[in-house]
Amino acid sequence: MAISSIGVGSNLELGTLLTNLETAESQPLKLIQSKATSYTTKLSAFSQVQGALTALKTASDKLNSPSFFQTVKAAVSDPKILSAAAGETAAAGSYSIDVTQLAQPQSLVSAGQAATTTAIGSGKITLQFGTIAGGTLDPATGQYTGAGFNGDVTRPAAEITIDASNNTLEGIRNAINKADVGVTASIVNDGSGTPFRLVLASKRSGEASSMQISVAGDAALQNLVGYNPAGAQSMRQTAVAQDAKLNVNGIDITSSGNTVSEAIQGVTLTLATTGKTDLRTTADTTTVSTAITAFVNAYNSLQSTSNKLTAYDAETKTAAALTGDQTLRTMLSRVRQTLTTPQPGGPNDMKVLSEIGISLQKDGTLAIDDAKLGKALSDNLPAVAALFTSETSSTSGFAKQMSALVTDLTSTGGALKAATDGIGSTLDDLTDQYNAVQKRVDATVARYRAQFTQLDVLVATMNNTMSYLTQQFAAMSNSTK
Repeated sequence: MAISSIGVGSNLELGTLLTNLETAESQPLKLIQSKATSYTTKLSAFSQVQGALTALKTASDKLNSPSFFQTVKAAVSDPKILSAAAGETAAAGSYSIDVTQLAQPQSLVSAGQAATTTAIGSGKITLQFGTIAGGTLDPATGQYTGAGFNGDVTRPAAEITIDASNNTLEGIRNAINKADVGVTASIVNDGSGTPFRLVLASKRSGEASSMQISVAGDAALQNLVGYNPAGAQSMRQTAVAQDAKLNVNGIDITSSGNTVSEAIQGVTLTLATTGKTDLRTTADTTTVSTAITAFVNAYNSLQSTSNKLTAYDAETKTAAALTGDQTLRTMLSRVRQTLTTPQPGGPNDMKVLSEIGISLQKDGTLAIDDAKLGKALSDNLPAVAALFTSETSSTSGFAKQMSALVTDLTSTGGALKAATDGIGSTLDDLTDQYNAVQKRVDATVARYRAQFTQLDVLVATMNNTMSYLTQQFAAMSNSTK
């Protein structure tokens, strides 16, 4: 007899009974799940501690560099003339700067054309960069007389082919731009009877980026773009290629561009116009103060995180994930000890953080006296630097020591790593236990199900037999009557 649902044939609550038995057998699984949840919560809590420690190490590493405390900032008296940016190698100093000339790229313009789509001529354009030497430039015509041209051997000549596919003014412009040879070509309309002019501008500024353009081919193409400062000049120069010229503390300096690097060690000047201005580079105590504040904030964040993870709510009698955890307690103790142990040094050296206005509070956090810190940075920046790092010692300095401590705690074999690895191993064991118990429960329930099915079929068969016999006895009784 086939039974579609257990208990249907026998009319017994076998399905409910099986469910109750399965629930009872699964009780160990709930205990394992509860343990796993607890350990997972603890692992997550340690992950928060790891994040706070990493932030503290990042802040420590910022201060663990003697060169960081040597950073300077640049201030220009007239920012309309130039701006200045100080790099890592810049030193404090004062400079008088006179900008007499800005760098600019050369620009050439062709004779006017009636249309941009009319064929002009074919041939090969050869473009070379270099320096125009000597000669006289007529500002009115933009033409040189008696000049020479010295090619730049570091920039090979470029060739551009003009044929029937690109021999119009537009085609020549497009061919030059497509070749990407250091020149930008454009077409301007001057509104005259032959308004369309080809304009060529060097992409680089500086005297050494002057152009020489020779043409092998049709005379019309030569008459359009040919330009030799030492000879025939079909194009007219509208902007002279020139270097930037400036004087810094009596020293003349030239630059091919308006961004001038290392004229002053570690300082980049960006020229905007001609004129005189002063530049001062001074110790950047603001950046150092910000980094020290970040160090204190990172420590306080670690303290806040640990307080939250070890808290106990007396009203609800609920403990946080790491309440009473010995590993966390030990790590925090080592961190505090690192910050409160005086640094080695001579009798006049700074040894403790309180000398620069950083003090330990009753709640375990650090507080900063901004005025005291600012005075220490202003009066004795080298001593403040020595308090956090050292060029000669691998162990001196609060920042150096803190960075090393965090590395030790979080690396393989460290306290935090050992704790998280242990929890991970426990979770793996609990997973194995859960799978083993689940397998046993499944087997037990399967056995119950088979037995209940057999019972259901047996009782159903007996019920059917009883019903049949009842019917037969009833029939016999009616026949006798």
